[in-house]
Amino acid sequence: MAAVRIMSTSSSSSSSSTSTSYLFIMIIFLSFSNLVMSQTNVADMLLELKSDFENTGPLDSTWKKGTNPCDQKKKWIGVTCREGVVRVLRLSGYNLSGEFNVDAIAQIRGLRTLSIGKNGFSGPIPEFHLIGGLRDLIANDNSFSGEIAPTFFGTKQPSKLRTIDLSSNQLSGNIPESLVSSTPNLQELQLQGNGFSGPVPLFKQKMLTKCNLASNKLEGEIPEEMIAKYGADSFKENSGLCSAKIGKECPKPNNSGSGHTKWIVLGVIIVIFLITLLIKKTRKNDSFTPLEKENGDHEGVHMLKAMSRNRTLSINRRGGPSIESTSRKSSRNGRGSGELIIVNDERGSFGLTDLMKAAAEVLGNGSLGSAYKAVMGNGVSVVVKRMRDMNKLNKDEFYMEMKRLGGLRHKNILPPLGYHYRKEEKLVVSEYVPKGSLLYLLHGDRGIAHQELTWPIRLKIIKGVAQGISFLHSEFSTYELPHGNLKSSNILLSGNYEPLLTDYSLHPMFDTTQAAETMFAYRSPEGVQRQVSPKSDVFCLGIIILEILSGKFPSQYLSSKKGGTDVIQWARLVVSENRETELIDPEIASAGASSIEEMVELLHIGVDCTADEHDRRIHMEEAASRIDDIQA
Repeated sequence: MAAVRIMSTSSSSSSSSTSTSYLFIMIIFLSFSNLVMSQTNVADMLLELKSDFENTGPLDSTWKKGTNPCDQKKKWIGVTCREGVVRVLRLSGYNLSGEFNVDAIAQIRGLRTLSIGKNGFSGPIPEFHLIGGLRDLIANDNSFSGEIAPTFFGTKQPSKLRTIDLSSNQLSGNIPESLVSSTPNLQELQLQGNGFSGPVPLFKQKMLTKCNLASNKLEGEIPEEMIAKYGADSFKENSGLCSAKIGKECPKPNNSGSGHTKWIVLGVIIVIFLITLLIKKTRKNDSFTPLEKENGDHEGVHMLKAMSRNRTLSINRRGGPSIESTSRKSSRNGRGSGELIIVNDERGSFGLTDLMKAAAEVLGNGSLGSAYKAVMGNGVSVVVKRMRDMNKLNKDEFYMEMKRLGGLRHKNILPPLGYHYRKEEKLVVSEYVPKGSLLYLLHGDRGIAHQELTWPIRLKIIKGVAQGISFLHSEFSTYELPHGNLKSSNILLSGNYEPLLTDYSLHPMFDTTQAAETMFAYRSPEGVQRQVSPKSDVFCLGIIILEILSGKFPSQYLSSKKGGTDVIQWARLVVSENRETELIDPEIASAGASSIEEMVELLHIGVDCTADEHDRRIHMEEAASRIDDIQA
């Protein structure tokens, strides 16, 4: 009996093991089948979406049945994939119209960004909330109309949306309650230019740094917390709104028992009038003096003089220029025009007085202004940039933008520490990075520092730059230029050659003329016509890739293009003639055959990034993904 029992157990175990093996094989087979089917299904879903569009001309060349939306060689226009999964559907500005059938794409589980702005879609707002994994929704400048249901953005399950841009449509009714209660991750909300009515909701999302409700039909009192956080301009052109902070007092209940009401009101008006006169007089006495063009070592002196009329120049014992404040006190936490506003305290807190006393070392001039180095009393070295022509935003709007930049956290992004606001110009403070810029190491020093730029180090720099700018394109997906000024002088290198991007996401602070004159993204083919887009940043990334590979100074950095090397035309030539290795910097050309293959692969990415035709140029997500796949 025992023997029989043992045999039975063994047989049962063997049978169970065999069944388990078959089950495992079946699971793998079904998973593979589902993967294949998913790619086919996604293509069918997108084609179903397109079938309801009118004027599909821009899409017809690539959106074809039997092709793969994620095929690197036959890219679908407006589709960005990562690891074979559709992540971004960017159809803005293609003059599309007709019905936007959300049901067709609701099951694309990997879809994170949907951008359909600047088209001709109309009718009730589509049920975008059906796309469960959506993070960024951009549907501005269409003709969507009607009310949005109170529960549109979810009730039982919170929405994952970070960006919502429904501006410049024809939407009406109250702002849906679910925008307040069911969007905990919301960072940016654009509802301006519609016909929303009713009261202003009190948004309490901690990460919501930009909220624009201007040009609607909203009524009632603006919550104090809202106007303090987002600024008065976020509520302008709403004739029914009121708040003392926008100069329109809210009507108070009529109290017939108070016979002195009119005298109280008159007294308040007189007090406000006197305070206004006092403020105007104070601002006039505290304004900047005109600044002449600075050169050489005098530049830092004039820059510091611009901070205040009541500060005098002195020389410290080490011989460097410094500024000592003669004012008795300086606020560190306020937002007035005479203060240093800290937006990132990871390197400690300091005020304008501390900055005035620090020894100043001139660093040079850039496209956005001049810069100097200062060492704070707590030992932290900082760079102060004097930004010219950054006058598009008022003080509150500027504060909100700088606060958002100061809150960024990414290993390849250098966030600002603080700023000093003046109407004529601004001072932006950031941490000093000792090794300097990529521009200097590549072209300014052909000694030891340049020899350290081996192929693995250069690839590390390119990967870090791509990761950093990809992060900015995700965080600022609604900006025309998420970076706007990417070039080697704005890439700093840490001690271990980790790149840190600077001078980014400043485009909203400049008007078009100033931006076109100062920002490198306007050197892209479309930028010359002042028609920029996120792909203008891609163009700049391509130049960085070609610059690092060749070791040559790009002529594109020079406004006259007289000097340097036209790295774009050179790259196109060697690729067309299969002579890619001729472009490789001799300093890294001896790295080995496998490394040369990686360099050539990267060269092709650089060429794809710098295509003249906007539609043929790859998206930032694709560029970052392809760069990340290269392993040194």
